[in-house]
Amino acid sequence: MALTFVAAVLLVACGSDARDAAPAGDDGAVTGTVTVFAAASLKDVFTEISEAFEAEHPDAHVTLSFGASSALAAQIVEGAPADVFASADEANMAKVVDAGGVSGSPEVFATNSLQILVAPGNPEGIEGLADLADPGLLYVTAAPAVPIGTYAAQALEEAGVTVAPVSLEADVKAVVTKVTSGEADAAIVYATDVTAAGTKGEGVAIPSAHQVVASYPLAVTAEAGNRSAAAAWVAFVLGEQGRAILAAHGFGAP
Repeated sequence: MALTFVAAVLLVACGSDARDAAPAGDDGAVTGTVTVFAAASLKDVFTEISEAFEAEHPDAHVTLSFGASSALAAQIVEGAPADVFASADEANMAKVVDAGGVSGSPEVFATNSLQILVAPGNPEGIEGLADLADPGLLYVTAAPAVPIGTYAAQALEEAGVTVAPVSLEADVKAVVTKVTSGEADAAIVYATDVTAAGTKGEGVAIPSAHQVVASYPLAVTAEAGNRSAAAAWVAFVLGEQGRAILAAHGFGAP
């Protein structure tokens, strides 16, 4: 009888531990909070995707934290409580992978292209990358560690243009704000950010010879506190509904 009692206690304890460790409900439903660290350029599209995800999984909640991919990667490596990381480049994702901060292999879920963002009506008459070298032009970008800073530098290098920025911003949204607020004349940003700027900005195309394609990978983190829900979020982004929302915001397919 004593042995039977001990076995029963162990069985109940194991069952309790299994239920506590599983963030999904007993019926397989996705539950709990999913914390997503995502590149600043994903703010509008991931906000819409999170709303669609929560509509499909009413017992789940998505918490979104946006910033420069470089800053988010550093935070995750240092132990920040993220369940999912979505980067605007593969280099910063690789930093997290190399530090053992990712579960499984990251997957590219979207691409983006570059445009020159100018004020409405293009008052400076900017026609291409070469015009950004005008010494009287106020050009802004982000630090090289920030994906848009790297991509912009690559595009300028491809065109053989040297530009001295008047400031280095924290992320692409801050770069956009500098132009749309009138504090700067131009910046190289993602095409999706030009679209998101609406009537506050205008885009100047960058020819394919000097174009740089941005690849966006995402992955569940190694220390995800809600692994099942995180995996469900990633699957949703990669799925039909997620891809449709990404396309509607101007993102390209992987």
